[in-house]
Amino acid sequence: MYNIFGERDGDLFKTSISMISSKYLLLDSLYLKYERQEEKTMNSQKKRIQQLTLAAFFVAIEVIMSVTPIGYIPVGALSITTMHLPVILAGVLLGPEFGAGIGFVFGLTSCVRATMQPGITSFVFTPFVQVGNMHGNAFSLLIAFGPRILLGYLSGMMYRFIVRKTNNKALSATLAAALNTIIHTLLVLGGIWVFFAQPYADALNITTGALAIAFFTTITTNGILETVLAAIVVPVLTRALRPAAERMGIKNE
Repeated sequence: MYNIFGERDGDLFKTSISMISSKYLLLDSLYLKYERQEEKTMNSQKKRIQQLTLAAFFVAIEVIMSVTPIGYIPVGALSITTMHLPVILAGVLLGPEFGAGIGFVFGLTSCVRATMQPGITSFVFTPFVQVGNMHGNAFSLLIAFGPRILLGYLSGMMYRFIVRKTNNKALSATLAAALNTIIHTLLVLGGIWVFFAQPYADALNITTGALAIAFFTTITTNGILETVLAAIVVPVLTRALRPAAERMGIKNE
């Protein structure tokens, strides 16, 4: 039989079924696409939460180290520090952005410590104290924060670059730790020399020539010890923590 459109009833039925099926398939495709997008978003949020949790762990370690003797070991007017280790480790494991964040915490604890427990040279790390006629300024904050933030950021970037070139994670962690510890030491001492050489020498009651010798001695003693320590500890801890980080989907590669 034919309908008013001159079509067979059976053909019209088949056409209707075909149109309904096409619409159903389209809706099903859109739903699957939406579902995948939702899953991708949830996975991204989950990864971000895990990264923040691990970052909070490093922040806690940094704060604890800053208020205990293991964070700063006094040697004369300066200190041998182990505070750089969590910063480098965060950069290597979590990436340069998180490394820079932990570096900021390092800088903050350094500034707070210099303010709350001032010594004769604390003015180079904080603008809030004055020793005699010598006081800190904005450059004090630059010295306290700048090298520490760069320490974490460059550690993450350098590790990522080396591991892509060598495909050797242990070597990459060792080189990133050692090189960035040296860079950090040079930046801190260099900043003190550029912005506070004379006041720093006056605080120690020595000439700037003697200060230059003292800084060189610091680099070749304290600096080398901190570099060797970082080159040993960071790869070991990276190897221990990497499996947990990778299970969370966190990779700095």
